[in-house]
Amino acid sequence: MRTPEQQVQYYSDMIRKNIKKVLIVLFGLIVLFTSVKTVGPEEEGVVVQLGKYNRTLLPGLNFILPLGIERMYKIPVQRQLKQEFGFRTVQADTRTRYATGSFADESLMLTGDLNLADVEWVVQYRITDSYKFLFRVRDAEDALRDMSEAAMRKIVGDRTVNEVLTVGRQEVASTVEVLLQSMCDEYENGIRIDQVVLQDVNPPEPVKPSFNAVNQAQQERETLINQAQSEYNRVIPRARGEAIETIELANAYALNRVNRAKGEAERFNALYTEYVRAPDVTRKRIYLETMERIIPKLGNKIIVDEKGTNVLPLLNIDKQRLQNP
Repeated sequence: MRTPEQQVQYYSDMIRKNIKKVLIVLFGLIVLFTSVKTVGPEEEGVVVQLGKYNRTLLPGLNFILPLGIERMYKIPVQRQLKQEFGFRTVQADTRTRYATGSFADESLMLTGDLNLADVEWVVQYRITDSYKFLFRVRDAEDALRDMSEAAMRKIVGDRTVNEVLTVGRQEVASTVEVLLQSMCDEYENGIRIDQVVLQDVNPPEPVKPSFNAVNQAQQERETLINQAQSEYNRVIPRARGEAIETIELANAYALNRVNRAKGEAERFNALYTEYVRAPDVTRKRIYLETMERIIPKLGNKIIVDEKGTNVLPLLNIDKQRLQNP
């Protein structure tokens, strides 16, 4: 039998041994959890040893030095990322929900004609170099956000509010994309810009009714211009065609008169030539042809011999005229 002092000593020794075992197990678990790292299929693992870049790990199960000697940062190099400006998406689903807060501090911009525009846009990008992304620029994502906002304000500030609201939206997005990519290349942040999309561009809420009225007036003006152009296209070609037709008729009439005059002149010259050759015959022929044209137009005719001396019988000329009108 153990004495009470021996039993206390025995239990104390057992507790110390169990505590050591528990500490050893905890230490092993800590070493295991801090040394075994899993890198996803769309990621790269950047290992930093005592604050200095050491290596880049590929997707899969990897091991690093435990207890904070080495740290690993997972960088999604194969995933398309995005940053939203002027709005925030809470849930992207069949019915997308957006945050209800105000983001006017980043969306309100001054245009080149000193008007305000509420611009909402999305920057879609990829991380192409995880080392540059982590070590070339401090807080690369925040820096990209600031660069995106600066590029958009610069491009919008070079254009009128009508261009930004209507026909110039695609050009603004393309220009911002090129400018933002050049800034990323200059800063060497390891980011490639895939696309810049203007989500929505509106006038500020206090002046939106005035802008809508202006847009409606512009649309009515375009409608009237199109109607006038249509009327012009209908009337002017017709008038031109009629003018050309009148000119062609005048040219044909002039050509006809000239040709007829030339024919009459040639006929007169030919007649004169024949008259010179035989004056009496020609004179008699002309007389007969003239009488042939004139006599049928005289109606009732009485031909008297100019040398006749006998008394002519009384003729009832009026009666014959009534019978032969």
